[in-house]
Amino acid sequence: MADFATDTALRGGNGRYRAVLSPDWKVWGPLGGYVAAIAQRAIGLETDLRRPASISCQFLAMAEFAPVDVEVRTLRRGKRSHALEVHMTQGGEPVLAAMGWVVDEGMRGLEHEHAAMPNVPPPAHLPSYAERATNYAEWYPVWHAAIDGKPTLWSEDPQPGPPVWHTWMRLLQTPPLDDPFLDAARLLMWLDLMMWNAATPPHMPWPISHIAPNLDVSATYHARAPQDEWLLCDAYAPIGRDGLVGCSGRVWTPSGRLVASGTSCLFCRPNPIQA
Repeated sequence: MADFATDTALRGGNGRYRAVLSPDWKVWGPLGGYVAAIAQRAIGLETDLRRPASISCQFLAMAEFAPVDVEVRTLRRGKRSHALEVHMTQGGEPVLAAMGWVVDEGMRGLEHEHAAMPNVPPPAHLPSYAERATNYAEWYPVWHAAIDGKPTLWSEDPQPGPPVWHTWMRLLQTPPLDDPFLDAARLLMWLDLMMWNAATPPHMPWPISHIAPNLDVSATYHARAPQDEWLLCDAYAPIGRDGLVGCSGRVWTPSGRLVASGTSCLFCRPNPIQA
């Protein structure tokens, strides 16, 4: 079974690190959000501030399940904020580039909260994909080795519907999340994963005409959720046009706290297995 903490760990120092991509996170290749999670953790190793604020990741190539080299550099360092950039390569070729902000803990400022979680059943009241899908054994390896999901809506034979995805997600093995950058890495991974799933409903049933890898993923972190195993992935893909799909997403706790939000742009390619 995949271990998120171990599989996103880095070794090294002074801005130069190495990680090993695990095949437990396989979809078409390594799950993009898993690769981005390594970049988020790399930022945490190069700053003494402890509140991840935001990150923007560009996926430059599909990596292989092998070591990656990660370089982290400071762009700007203030008294209570730190901007850093990450460059990830494999065999000398670029895989990912990212920029992120980290800020000091306990800052004071504007305070308001008007976010409302979708009205969905709690995870304890829902069966999982593994319990519902008769073809679950054929799903991507990541679903068997690393992640688990409980959809709020389900059909064994899905028909065209609105471009939304409301699903409770968890790691099959949730590590202790005392490290705020590991906690943020998990949120970033869910933001990446949810976008494609919101883009597909208008084009059902399977197989659909195109696949659409993420060109990028961005996240803004609002709060931490280290004690919550299940998190609601709330994604919306309102526009698909000219080969691109624009998506936005939010991550909620079971108690209704908004902990992260973000965006992604998907790049359409013909589906090689279309019937």
